[in-house]
Amino acid sequence: MIKQDYYEILGISRRATPEEIKISYRRLALKYHPDKNPGNKEAEEKFKSAAEAYSILIDPEKKSIYDQFGHDGLRGQGFSGFSGFNTSIFGDFEDILGNFFNFGFGDIFGTRGGNRSYAKGGRDMALEMELTLEEAATGLEKEIKLNRMEYCPECKGTRMTPGTQKQTCPQCQGRGQVRYQQGFFSLSRTCSQCGGEGEIISSPCNECGGTGKVKEKKTLRVKIPAGIDDGMRLRMERESEVGDLGAPRGDLYIAIRLKKHKFFEREGNDLYCQVPISFTRAALGTKMEIPTLTENEIVSIPPGTQPGHIIRLNDKGIKDIHNQRRGSLYIKIDVQIPVNLSKKQKEILGEFAESSGEKLDDVDKKLIDKMKKIFH
Repeated sequence: MIKQDYYEILGISRRATPEEIKISYRRLALKYHPDKNPGNKEAEEKFKSAAEAYSILIDPEKKSIYDQFGHDGLRGQGFSGFSGFNTSIFGDFEDILGNFFNFGFGDIFGTRGGNRSYAKGGRDMALEMELTLEEAATGLEKEIKLNRMEYCPECKGTRMTPGTQKQTCPQCQGRGQVRYQQGFFSLSRTCSQCGGEGEIISSPCNECGGTGKVKEKKTLRVKIPAGIDDGMRLRMERESEVGDLGAPRGDLYIAIRLKKHKFFEREGNDLYCQVPISFTRAALGTKMEIPTLTENEIVSIPPGTQPGHIIRLNDKGIKDIHNQRRGSLYIKIDVQIPVNLSKKQKEILGEFAESSGEKLDDVDKKLIDKMKKIFH
């Protein structure tokens, strides 16, 4: 089951401050708290999801791991998710329901005056990068090309025709908000004409159409850490699109996809492969040269090796992306049975069967005899 993105759960951007994370979580906790929704399983699950998302995003170390590698990175650190209601998760806002009427109503009742406009940060971007198993195991630098929004070279992001100035909004008189009376309360809302900025542009830039931004092609170099796995994400901070003038760029997220390898299969930091050998080598024992991701290894096959036998080579797998410890290489032995035997080979095998007390022309009833002993 695919886990929902923690930022989506809380309804915040990836550049949200700790205070914004707390505010969003408090809002959801108030809405879906079990005491307010007795018997409502859906509300209970949303409450737990919000609590889990908050516990990760409010912790700088866990948030950094999640931003770079997503849920897979957290599993690599031993975090398995939210396992029940824990009152300590509320941290510095103690009794969340007790403070319900002290939270979040300043805008409505007019107790927080002034312009509420904020410069909007740049949009995050996401792309996929395909790697070979060898590239993921050793790490490397790769070049990527992308189209992203940059400040308009004509207006430098101001959105105005060069040489012109903004004008005070006639609707809100520069306050960014329009106040009106409703019953006992003085309410306010964002000015619809200036969008809360308090100013309007009378002469927008022709080059960018008044947006302050244009699309440009960019080339970036990405450092891929050794041990990265399929489904993990890399975060390139402030490498996405520009925001409003003065606001930070967005972040670039790169999702890793691994190509299927012809010989190895990967599970976590371990590698698996299947090696065919002849039945005579399996019976008598032998030595084989086995490829690994670094160098070839000479492996001893013990006499009497059976089909499906597993040989483990320690420290021949993938480096762990967090602690650099290597996984193991598991070699599964596939004993090959010859199909087209020569007359001489048949005679030799017949002699071997006879020396073992086997009568190849008789019906083998050993399995039936064993089954009888089980059921009687």
